[in-house]
Parts: sequence; C-alpha cells; structure tokens
Amino acid sequence: MATRTQSRSSNRSSSNESRSRPGGDRSAFSWGEGAAPIIAAAIGGAAIGFAANYGRKALMQGMEASIGDWDEILAAEHDEALAIFDKMLATDQTQTFKRKILFMKLCHALDKHAHAEEMVVYPALREDDDFADADHLESEHGYIKTFIYELSEMGPDAPNWLERVREFRQLVAEHAHMEEEQVFPKFKKDMSEEQNAHITSLVNRDGFWMA
Repeated sequence: MATRTQSRSSNRSSSNESRSRPGGDRSAFSWGEGAAPIIAAAIGGAAIGFAANYGRKALMQGMEASIGDWDEILAAEHDEALAIFDKMLATDQTQTFKRKILFMKLCHALDKHAHAEEMVVYPALREDDDFADADHLESEHGYIKTFIYELSEMGPDAPNWLERVREFRQLVAEHAHMEEEQVFPKFKKDMSEEQNAHITSLVNRDGFWMA
C-alpha cells in the first residue's frame, strides 16, 4: 500500500514539475518551439528594412553621380540647400510645423554635404598644398554649425527666426560662391583625369553612406 502511495505521489510530483517547466527538461531561458516563426519574421523584417534603406541610398546617390564630376555634384548640393532656405523664408509664424520639417531637411542636406567636403575635398586640397583655402572653408563650416545650433535653440516660432535664417542663407551662399568660382576650378585645373575620377568616386562613396 505504501508503495502505491509513493508511486502516485511520485507521479503527481513529476507531472507538476513538467507543468511548471514548459517544454519538460528545456531551460526556462530556452526559446519555445513557437518562437521560431517570430524570430524568422523579425530577421526577415530587419533584412527588408536594410534592403529598402540600401536601395534608397543607392537611388539618391545614383541620381547625384549622374550629374558629373565631384565639383558639379557639390555645386548641385549647394543649389539644393539654397532652395530649402528659400522655402523656409517663404513661411510665416503660423507655419511652425512646416518650418521644423524644412529645417530638418536642411540640416541633413548640409551635414551630408559638409561630410564629403571635410573628409574628401579639403584633405585633397591640403595634399595639393592649398592649406589656406582648405582651412578657411572648413572654418566656415564651424559658423554654419553655430547657426544650426542657434536655430534649434530658438525654435521656429521665435519672432526673429526668419531674420536668422536669412543671415544663415547669406553665409552659405557666399561659402558656395567661393568654392564654385574660386577654389574648386583652380584645384580641378591642375588635376589629371585619374585624380579627378578618384576624387569623384570618393565623393560619391561618402555621399552614399550619408544619404
């Protein structure tokens, strides 16, 4: 009789233990059988997102690469930034949301553009012994970042917001003019075809990752 009681007790204990540990002997930290589809879906979603972002970058930079050489690409980016400035200047104080969106677009455009210049073009200028122009242009990037900081701090509903945007645009326009009319033509004139192609490929590569 004692043996049967012990046996039933043992069976109940084993049964309770199995119920308290899903999956029997599997660790509580192991993935259940039903988790496989969830994991697969998560991995698939991440892969689709990565592919979509990669495709977007390729499309955007492919469009820029079709413009021409490195200096033409950078000039087109100048025009893009100035066009965003003009849209910002066409807003009024009731359009704070639109101002925020345009400001975000401007920051991205300037960041992408400055990265290519600071990581490719200005170092190439210094390698060509044009330290003065490279240093001057790069220092102006510092003032551009200061304007971005100030506009971020004051907010798009500030009464002097348009005034600061107008001053910011003037700085960027003068910076672009110096590059397009003085520095870049002089630099490109002394380049070989191979050097020009190399700088162009580096600007395109940088632009792809920053797009």
